[in-house]
Amino acid sequence: MGRLSVLAAIVLMFSAISLVTARYQARQLYNQLDKYTTQAEDLEIDWRKLQLDRAQASRNAHVDKVAREELRMNVIVPERTIYVSQPSASPTAPDVGSRR
Repeated sequence: MGRLSVLAAIVLMFSAISLVTARYQARQLYNQLDKYTTQAEDLEIDWRKLQLDRAQASRNAHVDKVAREELRMNVIVPERTIYVSQPSASPTAPDVGSRR
């Protein structure tokens, strides 16, 4: 009977250690899940902010403001427009595409 009691005690200790290990791993996994859930929520908020920024940047008023202030562009007026005409192709002109 003594051997059976020792064997039962060993099995009971092994079971207890396995239970503690399983609960510890479950807590660790829950903590990781919580961390990743929070990270996913933060990324979703960042994505929405980026979507708003993209919508803001593509508005005509914003593009016009950047063109005027940062690029120093002006509105096109016919008085300041220079028209360049394409020269007519003459038979004596060398063909640019045939050079190697």
